[in-house]
Formats: sequence, C-alpha cells, structure tokens
Amino acid sequence: MKKKVLALILIVVLAAIPFLTACGGNDSGNNGGNVGGESSNNNAGSESGESAEGGDALTTDTIKIGFIMLHDENSTYDLNFINAAHEVCEKLGISKENYKIKTNIPEGQECYDAAAELADEGCNIIFADSFGHEDYMIQAAKEFPDVHFCHATGTRAHTEGLANYHNAFASIYEGRYLAGVAAGLKLNEMIEAGEFTAEEAKMGYIGAYTYAEVVSGYTSFFLGARSVCPTVTMDVTFTGSWYDETAEKEGATKLINGGCKLISQHADSMGAPTACENAGVPNVSYNGSTQSACPNTFIVSSRINWVPYYEHVIDSVLKGSSIDPDWTGTLETGSVQLTPINEAVAAAGTEAKLAEVQAGLENGSIEVFSTDAFTVEGKKLDSYLADVDTDANYEGDTEVILDGYFHESEFRSAPYFDLQIDGITLLDTAF
Repeated sequence: MKKKVLALILIVVLAAIPFLTACGGNDSGNNGGNVGGESSNNNAGSESGESAEGGDALTTDTIKIGFIMLHDENSTYDLNFINAAHEVCEKLGISKENYKIKTNIPEGQECYDAAAELADEGCNIIFADSFGHEDYMIQAAKEFPDVHFCHATGTRAHTEGLANYHNAFASIYEGRYLAGVAAGLKLNEMIEAGEFTAEEAKMGYIGAYTYAEVVSGYTSFFLGARSVCPTVTMDVTFTGSWYDETAEKEGATKLINGGCKLISQHADSMGAPTACENAGVPNVSYNGSTQSACPNTFIVSSRINWVPYYEHVIDSVLKGSSIDPDWTGTLETGSVQLTPINEAVAAAGTEAKLAEVQAGLENGSIEVFSTDAFTVEGKKLDSYLADVDTDANYEGDTEVILDGYFHESEFRSAPYFDLQIDGITLLDTAF
C-alpha cells in the first residue's frame, strides 16, 4: 500500500513541474531569480537569448516588460516615460498583455516591492524612471540575477559590476542649451521692443533639488541664453520635490515678482507654466509642450525621448546580446529633442537659429560647457575633478576638463556638472 501511495505522489509531483515552471517556479517574493534558470524570468538576457520554456528564444510574443514610474500621467516627467513605453511596445509589436506599467511608486522600499512583483510575474526586463529608485533597483537586481534592471538617471551601474543592472541618461544638457537659445532670443526681442533694458534681462528657474542633474540643466539653459543675450543673469529657486504643483507655482511667482522676465524649470508639474500664463511671462517648459494650456506664454520645451533606449534594451535581450551598462543618448540618436516652437510667442527667426546651433552641437563646433563661456568666482577653469564614481563623501575622482571644455555625460551617463558659475544666483540651497 505504501508503495502505491508513494508512486501516486511521485506522478502528481512530476505532472506539476511544467505548470510550476511556466508560472515562474517561485514561492517567495524575494527570490525570483533562482540559479539554474528554471523560471521564465531566469534566462532573460542570456547570451543565447533562450527562455525557460523548452529552450525557445524569446520573441516579441513572449518577452515580458515592466515599467516603474515615480508618479503618473499628471507629471510631465513621468508622462514622457509612459508615452515612450507605449510607443516602443507598439512599435515592436509587444502586446499590452506582455507589458505592465506601475505608477506612483515612491523612491523607497515600495520600488523594490514593485520590481520584485514584476520579476515574479515573469518580466524579463524592468525599467525604473526616477533617481531615488536606484538603491532598490540594485537590491532587486542582486536578488533576481537573470532579469535585466534598467534605471534611468542613476549613477552606479558602472561601479556596481552587476551584469543585469544598467543605467541610462541622455545629453539633455544639449537640449536645454537649445531651449536657452530660444529664451535668449525672446529676451532680445523684448529688449528691442523697449519692455526692459539689456541690464534688466533676468531669467528665473525652478529646480527640484541641488543635485548635479539639476545644476547641469539650469547651467546649460543659462549658457544657451547667454550665447545670444550676453547681459542675461538668472535666479534659481528650489522646491525640494520633483513634483509639487503648489511649490512650483509659488516659486515661479516669487521669481516673477523678483524681476525675472522669463521662467524655465526642472520640475514636473504645470505649476510654473500656469503661473507664467497668469502673469503673461514667457515660459520654457520641460518634458513636453504646454502650449495647449499656456498658448500666450509657452515658447518651446526640451525633453529626453526614451524610445531609442527602450528599443536598444529590448532588442538586445531578444537577440541575447550585451546591453550597454551606462548608456547615453544624444541628439544624433534622437534621444534629445525639442517640441515644436510656439510661433505665436517665440522671437522671429528662432527656428532657423536653433537649427544652426543644433548643427554646431552635432558636429562639435559648439561645446555647451566650453571653458571660454563661463567663469567660477571670476576665474576661468582649466581643471576640475568631478564626482563620477559616486561615493558617500561625494569626492571628485575624475578630471573632466579636457580640450577646453567640461566633458559632461561622457564618463558616465548621468550628469555630474555641479559647478556654480558666475551670472547665476541661488536664492536658496536647502534642498
């Protein structure tokens, strides 16, 4: 009798194995990447590109992708990522059933939980979109070694040494420089119209935090404006949040009341554009056009197009080829873009000038952070150690001024320009 019972149990267990394998083979939310590759998410990105189901290669019909977003469609920043996710999956023929977008995931343990859930659901690739997600994406990458974790704006992939963890960014400083040129041309037009003098040409900028990413962005915007309007200055205020509509609106209003003639921002709500529209002050937004809501003040916006990166990663996993550990998109790859110009607000000749400057950026005749274009405490720089290999002390470790310019986003994808140059005044640095 015992032998019959044991034989029956053995038959049941053996019959259940294919089902368990197809579902991921996990009973723990913390260990979806078992060594041995028995679950469908354990062979993603291998050199052979094989899945666990009979050794068949992954295809656009079988690959599964997860996306983690800090906010939702109400954030211009996250909407930019969300739109790219839909676009690349539609472009590659990946069905809606095979990709999932998780929104409103904070920069905390919730990010790890979301990543683990996606891995347990069989995702081969998981993307996250916010700087503060990085620690938790790395945690998940270590626990799910056969799932690719791709983190936008992060800094540690090139030093962590994890084969399945990757960072990506783009040379958005070039896009912000171009947007700054459009701003400078608008200031010139207003000066010529007698609205204020050249010495009164002051811009305002709302930043989220004092991170290098934000510093790089507002500095490149300022340098673009100054390249065509040499008397311009700029005040910067910070909100301490990537998305706080009230704080961003209040910040823009404070800058306008302080004499700023044009406003831009590195923050993600409609707060600043709305304040500008209400006050009749020109605005250069970020991550998408605000023209429909602010037709009388919107000029142009710069943004990162994430489709080329998403496509690079997905294509690499499908082919079983390597993924760049630290990928930087450019104007040439289509990763840095400007929205269409609002001709009703932009200065005459803006489109032609931007085309000229973009050509210079692409052929290398214009360098955004040329040391001839700025000073720090009245001095031109010929050397600077940037904190590229991020550590707890944030100490400089890499010489980044070479050939007469600061080499931004070349030694890692995420920005590391953190200099406070002359002409820009920080109104607060609490964040």
